[in-house]
Amino acid sequence: MTTTQIWLAIFGMLVVTALTRALFLIGGERTVLPERVQRALRYAPAAALIAVVLPDVLVTSDGVVSFSLANHAFYGSLAGLAWFLWRRSMVETIVVGMLVFTAMRFLV
Repeated sequence: MTTTQIWLAIFGMLVVTALTRALFLIGGERTVLPERVQRALRYAPAAALIAVVLPDVLVTSDGVVSFSLANHAFYGSLAGLAWFLWRRSMVETIVVGMLVFTAMRFLV
């Protein structure tokens, strides 16, 4: 890419980002999202987190989805999820997930 193309791409991303974020601010208090949309947006952070974490947990370094015992991150995440659903403690969840991950790295 040339320098001009790089600057055009940066400027284009700036405009698109500013427009999509400003649409809600331009309308001010007159803009009211429907109740259905507001309920759907409550799940956006969880969906974004899953979209970021899940590929890292399931896909191995060679690009293959793996549920085998060699995929330590997957089983550490499952253990952490189970612990969180049981105890609802974030710190304990991290500790349990890392303990399972480390134990599997040494044992499997």
